[in-house]
Amino acid sequence: MKKIIIPFFCAVLFTTTVNAQTKAAITAPVAKSQLSPQQVIDSYLNALGGKSKLEAVKTTITENTMSLQGMEIAMNTKKMGNKFKSVQSVMGQEVTQMFDGEKGYINQMGNKSDFPATAIPELKKGKTIDALGYDAANFSGVTVEKIDGKDYNVLTSDKGKFYFDVATGLLYKSNTEMGDAVIKSYLTVDGIKFPGDIDAEGNGQKVVIKTTKVTVNSGVTDADFK
Repeated sequence: MKKIIIPFFCAVLFTTTVNAQTKAAITAPVAKSQLSPQQVIDSYLNALGGKSKLEAVKTTITENTMSLQGMEIAMNTKKMGNKFKSVQSVMGQEVTQMFDGEKGYINQMGNKSDFPATAIPELKKGKTIDALGYDAANFSGVTVEKIDGKDYNVLTSDKGKFYFDVATGLLYKSNTEMGDAVIKSYLTVDGIKFPGDIDAEGNGQKVVIKTTKVTVNSGVTDADFK
């Protein structure tokens, strides 16, 4: 069972440890963009619904299904700032991952283990809306790459590469040491776009993630993270 669980904080989706290569063909050489990293990030936040609207989101509940190794895993994730609780259900078993803002653990079929100390500083930086965590200071510049005939503004840091659709401003793909994630679609809730269908690959595993429901500013309290 341990092999098939993908930690929430690595997801997104995504956010798992391989230096995966992009599967889409790059059809043109990399070019330098005249945009700054901050402009790309601002465009992304605007495309999602606007920075002020994103900042007004204090809590979310996200319901996903993950298809992995022929199995379907149901996942319910509650977030409040840098706190989260994710419950994954598969084959009658549950795996819980929880972070209270200072420390966290994984409880898998009664086996409870703390998150490694090296992961805590990054987890403390978490936001209810992940996009608000992008810091332009972490990116030295912007390049433009073509994937399957489409232009993408690319931000590169020591964490990896992040591809934003030039036409829409939306994040399309991330390529990090944890693996690849491609956002195939978005769904809109209360005027805010959230990743809908995601194809991810990491640890030699391919995962299809589908978000079925997002609840904004309701149903989450501090008691969920005790």
